[in-house]
Amino acid sequence: MGRPGEDALIARHFAPLSGPGADALRDDAACLRPSPGHDLVVTVDAVAAGIHYFPEDPPGSIARKALGVNCSDLAAKGATPRGFLLTLALPDDWTEAWLSAFAAGLGEAARDFACPLLGGDTVRSGGPALLSVTAFGEVPAGRMVRRPGARPGDRLCVSGSIGDAALGLRLRLDPGGPLAAGLRPEERAPLLDRYLHPRPRLALAPALCAHARAAMDVSDGLAGDLAKMLRLEGLTARIERVAIPLSQAAAAALRLDPELIETVLTGGDDYEILCAVPPGQLDAFLTEAAAAGVPATAIGTVVAGEGPPVFVDAAGAERRFAGGSFSHF
Repeated sequence: MGRPGEDALIARHFAPLSGPGADALRDDAACLRPSPGHDLVVTVDAVAAGIHYFPEDPPGSIARKALGVNCSDLAAKGATPRGFLLTLALPDDWTEAWLSAFAAGLGEAARDFACPLLGGDTVRSGGPALLSVTAFGEVPAGRMVRRPGARPGDRLCVSGSIGDAALGLRLRLDPGGPLAAGLRPEERAPLLDRYLHPRPRLALAPALCAHARAAMDVSDGLAGDLAKMLRLEGLTARIERVAIPLSQAAAAALRLDPELIETVLTGGDDYEILCAVPPGQLDAFLTEAAAAGVPATAIGTVVAGEGPPVFVDAAGAERRFAGGSFSHF
């Protein structure tokens, strides 16, 4: 039996995932209306085989990553998801089994993130698979938390833990190397999982709207993303390395090789939230983050000046990471 055409493919795999306003994907456009008193927030990110994921990754994991990285951007803006568009460019060797598993994973992620499918396009790539998601969210009018806006003296906070996904990628690239050999299976597993499955911190959005002056998600490495955020205001930062939150698995990796701190701080794929909070609102922000189930940690302070942020270790030694983030080009 031949593979289905585009209309049948959409009806079989993606129409069941569609949300309100999508008309079961029977039209060329969806209708989305923000809640009264809210602004619409829009973001788009693509993930490509061999660049953002391994072609042999489980299809459901690829789908979760494609939606998750976009929902992470919404979370950093203080937005609540409303829906997404999917452009799916399939390679010539795609199979029904792969697409079915992909759609199942996408549906599970859409339910977990409360972000239904609104529409999109399905085409042949002529090369590797490429997925592009455009996600829509909403925030109370005028309250979107932008990337610029930090001021000297603001406290810098991050959610969750830093470095897990970058270490997971290191394990994928060198499965027989010293890091893999030195970690126990129960330490390797969470690192590998964090690389496969971003966790958008959507529950943190209300606390960000209430207290953060500036925010972004950490996708390309903490050191580099922090520099990007502060460069917009002509500022820099002083970060206490001991304060940077690490998982037990990441801490175990650093005990094996302290030089992995550069991977932790510059490797990317954390999809945690980095934000600048006025000092007088720090306690309220941390309390509300904890109550939302998303622990946040103060790691440093915004300071006047230019150049990469300074990371200070327990002995007072300073280190800067001039090329502190991933770049496609």
